[in-house]
Amino acid sequence: MGEFNMEEISLPALFEQARKIHTTATEYGADQELVKKGCKALEKCEDMRSKLGLFSANESKDDISTTNLKYFMVPFYLGELTEKVLDDDRIQILKASHAKLKEFISFCEAMELVPQEELEFCAQSNSNPSADRRAQKIDRFKRQRAAESKLLEIKERKERRGRSSKAATLSTPVEAGEEDMLDDDGEEEREAWLTTISLAICKAFDLLEMLKKEEDMLSAIKAKQSKEGDPFSVDILDERTKKAEAWHRDAAVRARYTRPAQPIRCATFAQDVLEGRAQVSQAHEHKHQPLIFGPASLVNGSLTSERERMAAQVFQPSHRMPTMSIEEAGLKEMEIMNKWQERNVELMQEANSSWYNDKKFSPGEDDDEDDDAAQDKARAWDDWKDDNPRGAGNKKLTPCG
Repeated sequence: MGEFNMEEISLPALFEQARKIHTTATEYGADQELVKKGCKALEKCEDMRSKLGLFSANESKDDISTTNLKYFMVPFYLGELTEKVLDDDRIQILKASHAKLKEFISFCEAMELVPQEELEFCAQSNSNPSADRRAQKIDRFKRQRAAESKLLEIKERKERRGRSSKAATLSTPVEAGEEDMLDDDGEEEREAWLTTISLAICKAFDLLEMLKKEEDMLSAIKAKQSKEGDPFSVDILDERTKKAEAWHRDAAVRARYTRPAQPIRCATFAQDVLEGRAQVSQAHEHKHQPLIFGPASLVNGSLTSERERMAAQVFQPSHRMPTMSIEEAGLKEMEIMNKWQERNVELMQEANSSWYNDKKFSPGEDDDEDDDAAQDKARAWDDWKDDNPRGAGNKKLTPCG
């Protein structure tokens, strides 16, 4: 935001500058210097408004001119910006913001701008049950959404009228239904500011409740601290320092008499130590177990329940883990090879001492008998073929027989 002199600037220009600062701080956030500058500008606007006597207690909202309606928002803007000021005494900031918001609501109530249900709810605020408070918050939220929708509609209507005016200057036809809207700037501006005030009233009630809760909480904390003393007292800090010094002193004594462990030269044993299945002080002769992932407290422990078994399987890898080490796999293969060689030796010995090497082949009487029977069979077959020539029984099948 540019620099401006508050003493020489007019009220409309000063209010516009302060409104821009409020919008920037509310929607986008701003540094403390800009927030404080906005507070000073709004305070100056409030002072000028009271000196000019723009509003009177005998007037109603219908008696206020359209150009002066926007100055209703000065105490609301000042209350919101004051709440964003950072200061060591937060309670005083909350009280100042609360006072400005109450002033805004009281002024709107005098102008008959506050809804009747809000006034009734505030009058019975101490005895309202939680259900009524919830219903009131819902009604307030609905009014806030309706006001926001109406402001958006007014903005879009104004943009359409601006486009129509630009089209008219370029000798293009004006959209139907927008000829009568060219002279409605005053009524539209008045409607927009009345809707903005209605929206600000809803926000002011919500902000008042929040400020009251924060002030009560800070007051309770301050009272407790004044009664019990500062929680970070010197005695507590001294006690913590003594505990830390004692821990470091004991650690130094333990390190003096602790013998360093022997270096681990076996990769598998080192993996077992890392996984919690073995201790550094144990010997290197150990039986390898499948790698188990999971909580360290359950690894290599007794899994007595289904819950512990499920917990031990947490973060399991997606692939199948090895069940033995490389050394064990080599020993297993060596054992299989030895068994295979022993089996081959037995087979060779059995082959060298088999029955066909001990029993020599010598023709005997049985063989001669088999040969005679074969010769008799062959002769009988030859005699039958002589008596029955080929095709002798098929004469009736021949066409010319």
